[in-house]
Amino acid sequence: MTIDASESGLLIQTLNEMPVGAHLDVEVLFPKEFEFANFKAAAEIIWRGIGYWEDWEGYQYGLRFNQISKGDYLKLGRILSNPSCLKDAYLIEGPEHHSTLIVKAE
Repeated sequence: MTIDASESGLLIQTLNEMPVGAHLDVEVLFPKEFEFANFKAAAEIIWRGIGYWEDWEGYQYGLRFNQISKGDYLKLGRILSNPSCLKDAYLIEGPEHHSTLIVKAE
């Protein structure tokens, strides 16, 4: 789940355990009726903490964007004007510990 977003990165909560320093591909998906296309960025986990939610325990991660195109950075700025549209996030594990974080926007 995406907790917070900024121009420099994301705060997420997940059950997945990942090491600080891990690199993730971030892909933000928008519904078809949204006014612009999906975007992608590369991010690095810069901190990790334990998160407690109701009756389960997981992890919180601070992600810093390391690579994002100028066009996608402009899209990010528009999203940040309404951060409540970033609702759901999940990880797709790839080969050799390369993961993609998928964030769905509403």
